[in-house]
Amino acid sequence: MTSNSGAPTEATTKAVQFLQTRHRFHWAEIIPWILAIAVFYLLPGYRLLATQILVMILFALSLDLIVGYAGIISLGHTAFFGTGAYITALMASNDIPDPILGLIAAAAGAAVLGLVSGWVLLRTTGLTLLVLTMAVTIMLQELANDFDEITGGFDGINFTNSEIFGLIELDQLWYSSSYIYVLIVLFFGFLLIRTIVYAPFGRMLIGIRENTQRMSAIGTPVHQRQVSVYIISAAIAGIAGALWVQVQGNVTTEVYTFELSGEVLIMLILGGTGRLYGAFLGATVYKILESTTEQILGTDQPYWQFSIGIVLILTVLFARQGLFGIFEDIAKKIKGRLKGPAKDGAK
Repeated sequence: MTSNSGAPTEATTKAVQFLQTRHRFHWAEIIPWILAIAVFYLLPGYRLLATQILVMILFALSLDLIVGYAGIISLGHTAFFGTGAYITALMASNDIPDPILGLIAAAAGAAVLGLVSGWVLLRTTGLTLLVLTMAVTIMLQELANDFDEITGGFDGINFTNSEIFGLIELDQLWYSSSYIYVLIVLFFGFLLIRTIVYAPFGRMLIGIRENTQRMSAIGTPVHQRQVSVYIISAAIAGIAGALWVQVQGNVTTEVYTFELSGEVLIMLILGGTGRLYGAFLGATVYKILESTTEQILGTDQPYWQFSIGIVLILTVLFARQGLFGIFEDIAKKIKGRLKGPAKDGAK
């Protein structure tokens, strides 16, 4: 909007400034990466757990792209995670053990599955969509069980990775090179997701999430945009699945379980959906709680389910925006208090 004289209004100027600066990195965004590097050096005995956390962060980020930003609810995201895992394992067990090629193939295979399933499933909404996403995952798990000559069935597939670029071997003893490898892939995956979120495409996704009918009325191809982000999310989830099995050196049908879909959704709820770094916080807290509970109470599933149930109830009651939302609120209050004395001094 402009004033009568043709000059832009103050609101228009602020909007333009926001669009120009929203994509810029804030200094605080470096903190998670510094912590990740610190863990590598300071906690070598926990590198396996830390590596698993990094993979789960990437998986949670892929889900957040459709849940937190596009408003597409799914309980079957392991369909893409598992597909990427099996593609990588099958390649490695058939004389194509290169980890980078495995990531590329996993992303491509999961993206194709995302295109085919998304084009059909995203014509539905609500509970119907939720059930259909679960059905796709269950179907893929059954196929993996039935075609045991290819997938190894319940026993799965064991394989050995080749060296990355013929130089670096993925260490499955101390997980030093594996940790760095996963961290680098996570970093570039995060950059991709961050770019998408702050691009006009990301703003469009948020508009679709908030009011689908309005976005459709102004000419936005809603279904095409939803399918597009679904494909991107599927490809990233496929990469996460590939990383998961590359680190462990084996894959089983557990990568298709409904429990895993529920776990990654819980991670998002804990950290906060639609916040990028909420996936970092949620996945970290979840995996640490899981590991701690197993060490203290044993590996019995009821103990862990009871523990995470309490955490979820507390989150819903007192932190509906997730743990990252709490940090945002604290940061805003501190910033407000710092601005207050500055304004008083100026007066």
